[in-house]
Amino acid sequence: MPDRPTANTLPKEPLARLLAVMAWLRDRQHGCPWDIDQTFKTIAPYTIEEAYEVADAIEREDMPALKEELGDLLLQVVYHAQIASETKAFDFADVAAAIADKMVDRHPHVFGDLKIADADAQTISWEARKAAERAQKGGEQPTGALDGVAKALPALLRAEKIQKRAARVGFDWKETGPVIDKIEEELGELRAELAAGTIDPARVTDELGDVLFAVANLARHCRIDPEAALRGTNAKFERRFRYLETQLGKQGRKPSDASLAEMEALWQEAKGKV
Repeated sequence: MPDRPTANTLPKEPLARLLAVMAWLRDRQHGCPWDIDQTFKTIAPYTIEEAYEVADAIEREDMPALKEELGDLLLQVVYHAQIASETKAFDFADVAAAIADKMVDRHPHVFGDLKIADADAQTISWEARKAAERAQKGGEQPTGALDGVAKALPALLRAEKIQKRAARVGFDWKETGPVIDKIEEELGELRAELAAGTIDPARVTDELGDVLFAVANLARHCRIDPEAALRGTNAKFERRFRYLETQLGKQGRKPSDASLAEMEALWQEAKGKV
């Protein structure tokens, strides 16, 4: 690389500027020691975190924050691409070209002559093409219906994706009634485990996992994103609990100073206000 750059000597075009910034951060002679030390594995948690911060900004409908968080997420993509380019595995241009080609291939109704009636039909077409891609990547090896669901996904999201894969080969209920029955069945098994004389943490964990899996299945049948639903409930809980704290604060008290009955009364009050 040439001599150390300055803000004025970096490229002006935004994407070229970002790529140059990252290349310099990783430069062995002039770069940042922290950035130089990073690997795919050490950066991966930050990539996941930034994706969630994008989702949070969208949930809050905060456009300035969304612009900033999308930039942070783009930086993660550039970071991984820069690390890969240093071993000549691939670079950012390869990443961009690959996803552009993939989008063209998966949208033959836009970039070709295929006719697709509606969004549901497009989803079926999309999944069929993904399955064909997985089969091609696997060579002559047979691929199972659940192959390719990333293990690093949040558990609730992964449960939904696993269930969708199973449903595509017919392993699914057609109506929500049996799904709700399954939730009640799993809750019954959890109650029985908790009512036992000696609680076995491993068995309780197993039964609770079954309940959560069944609830994720109900969300899928209702066409509701379980992660979004839980995020909404988390936000609602926070609003109401902060209301509770505020009301107690007006009395010079904290939640730890109040009885459960007092806090429950304030909680019910909060439900009508926040």
